[in-house]
Amino acid sequence: MADNNWYSTRCVFEFHGLAETPTYEERVTLWHAPDFETAIALSEGDAEDYAADLCTFTGLIQAFQLYDVPGHGAEVFSLMRTSALPAREYLDTFFDTGDERMGQSDAPASR
Repeated sequence: MADNNWYSTRCVFEFHGLAETPTYEERVTLWHAPDFETAIALSEGDAEDYAADLCTFTGLIQAFQLYDVPGHGAEVFSLMRTSALPAREYLDTFFDTGDERMGQSDAPASR
């Protein structure tokens, strides 16, 4: 039986000075806690520590209870959003705006 006391949380941070306009980071962390409230409280303290002298914590915390024990391939976060946008436009609007600070891999995507 899986240990369902694992939670992931996603926090959003705002950085100034990295670019002409603010840069936002979505940071996912793992927490072993008895319930959502405790996981969120732990994440909030961590977010405030992480942001100190580095950036601004926006206050957004989203939590997800893991259904698998953390390990290779375990799902650590999931967020569902309803949208009438077609897939490519949805991705361009919410995930691939062109303003992301990320590298690119030449590895083929597996589906």
